[in-house]
Amino acid sequence: MRVLITGGYGFIGAWIAKNLLAAGDTVFSYDLKEDPRRLRLILPEEQIRQVQFVQGDVTDLPRLTAAIREHDISHIIHLAGLQVPTCRANPILGATVNVLGTLAVFEAVKAVGDSVKRVVYASSAAVYGGPELYPAGPQPDDAPLIPSTHYGVFKCCNEGNARIYFQDHGINSVGLRPWTVYGVGRDLGMTSEPTKAIKAALLGRPYAINFGGWTDFQYVADVANAFILSCSRPYTGAKSYNLRGAVVQMAEFHRTLARVLPEAEKLVTFGTSQIAIAYDLSDDGIQADLGAMPKTSLEDGIRETVTMFRQQIAAGTLDTSDLDAPKPPPVTVVDEV
Repeated sequence: MRVLITGGYGFIGAWIAKNLLAAGDTVFSYDLKEDPRRLRLILPEEQIRQVQFVQGDVTDLPRLTAAIREHDISHIIHLAGLQVPTCRANPILGATVNVLGTLAVFEAVKAVGDSVKRVVYASSAAVYGGPELYPAGPQPDDAPLIPSTHYGVFKCCNEGNARIYFQDHGINSVGLRPWTVYGVGRDLGMTSEPTKAIKAALLGRPYAINFGGWTDFQYVADVANAFILSCSRPYTGAKSYNLRGAVVQMAEFHRTLARVLPEAEKLVTFGTSQIAIAYDLSDDGIQADLGAMPKTSLEDGIRETVTMFRQQIAAGTLDTSDLDAPKPPPVTVVDEV
């Protein structure tokens, strides 16, 4: 595959690039500027150089169309977007990037014809409302979408537009709805706090996770592979799918982290507020349509993250700027996923 990743220098984009390169695929990162710092956390320099940078704004339809043609792109993984805090502070900017940017991706695919076989794009579990709005048990992909943020509403809009592009133009697409994604490179957003807690404990530093309750922990390598498999496996249509990892209470995350890093038992604490997104989401739909997706256990995912952070400590390359930045206030409403 020749894959164009919009927002490819972000956290999930870096892991997708890593796994695509391992499979022998050709990778292009479409971004406003070249910034491979997250790639450097997980790849050697010789492999980073294989990720070809394509400068451009995702809302710039002529530039995006030209890039797809110039590089003979066969698949697009669309990750570029603005997160909850920005969308809350500036809804017009949030809609411009998240909604118009996604429309530009589909318009560009329409313009180039059949050369792009599929679009796989990042939706979010934020399309759902709080867990109290749903019946007990895992929620299917078609459970009511009741987002509590502009960000979640924009993601609902993207899912609807993707369906219309298939209906009207036959453009195949898959939308994926991640929840709390953790692993090396997760340094932004409220649900980055479990990853920061792992890093802090390794350094002997206390860390307070601002939220509690239940969440769905998804190891980043699994999420990256879900995007890739959604590109490569046989599929026709335009659906959006829940992803599911380890659905546990924060207390269980804390116990699991302490089994891997005993010092974390006293160094890491967590809050009591439940994030206002349904956490018990079924992934039966994606397994039925696209096959089984990889699932790393919570303990194994934490252990792999610890190993990679330890390697960075030994090499003197561990970045602690995310730990030193001011923490957001304790959570009382949904935030970035």
